[in-house]
Amino acid sequence: MASTYCVIMAGGIGSRFWPMSTADNPKQFHDILGTGESLLQQTFRRLSLLTDPEKILVVTHRKYEAQVAEQLPSMPHRNIILEPARRNTAPCIAYAAYRIQSEDPEANILIAPSDHLITNETEFVRIANLALETAGKTDYLFTLGIKPHRPDTGYGYIQFEEQESVNPEVKKVKTFTEKPNLEIAQQFLESGDFLWNAGIFIWSLKTFKQELEVHQSDLFQNFEQGAELFGSDKEEEFVNKIYPACENESIDYGLMEKSNQVYVIPSDFGWSDLGTWGSLYEHKELDEHQNALVGKKILCYDSEGNIVRMPKDKVAVIEGLKEYIVVDTPEALLICKMTNEQLIKSFVSDVKLSFGDKTGI
Repeated sequence: MASTYCVIMAGGIGSRFWPMSTADNPKQFHDILGTGESLLQQTFRRLSLLTDPEKILVVTHRKYEAQVAEQLPSMPHRNIILEPARRNTAPCIAYAAYRIQSEDPEANILIAPSDHLITNETEFVRIANLALETAGKTDYLFTLGIKPHRPDTGYGYIQFEEQESVNPEVKKVKTFTEKPNLEIAQQFLESGDFLWNAGIFIWSLKTFKQELEVHQSDLFQNFEQGAELFGSDKEEEFVNKIYPACENESIDYGLMEKSNQVYVIPSDFGWSDLGTWGSLYEHKELDEHQNALVGKKILCYDSEGNIVRMPKDKVAVIEGLKEYIVVDTPEALLICKMTNEQLIKSFVSDVKLSFGDKTGI
């Protein structure tokens, strides 16, 4: 079997997790769940169950190089791939693919976000290995789809069809749908042939390049013209030249929604994209009043259904709050109704406008 490489995408800002997640210190570098590991460290450890740490690469913005190196000391420093500009996931994945090609043109690749939660790692490893093995023998582009548990409007959906494939667990993708409204999400849930899009991709390097050339030819040509420079001391100069000109496009739009080679494995391994404080609430242990408390010195009185996150040694007393988000950091304090958490992004903009960029955002 071809060797397995894993790519962790770690360049995002996670502004919906403000005030904990900021442009200088985004959520992937935080121990959001209070487990003793940051989300990036959890992701790296999980992917180490699939391959050697030498074959795990992290793509991130150049300003986070030191944080990645500090948090992942067992990964070779050369495996930190630095994007000179933010250009969404398609250029990011293409860059990693060309670096991997310089080491092993026959590789199979798994790509994962740095800030997702997976609670059943044994099942994740089983599904990932099935996809990697199948990708090595076919020209399938895989995405992992999560069996939906509720009509969630915050996720993209994948519709699959029953069609002959190499394994009964492997399904052909019929359609992708971006975040639907509640009524449509309910229909998706009831139909039984829709999955949440987990944003985890698996394919052989060879298949990825073939499909990229067909569906994103500009991006393909940009990288292909300097293919022999990757892995050399001329890589950085070449990438700095071409990267800013790459179209800002996601791999979902640019490739997955256009290709006819996309397959999905319906999965259930305790996944969440941890996109919001509300999604964290769903995965934390709750006290007897349904409060999710992250911090060692929090007392709640006549308060229920809240998520409270405090610095570990700070004392907090919460009285009379119901279904609120309370997050305290050295730079900022957020108190917001759980039902209004979609406003956090606009709060961040307002803070910048009112107090400038020097406010820890």
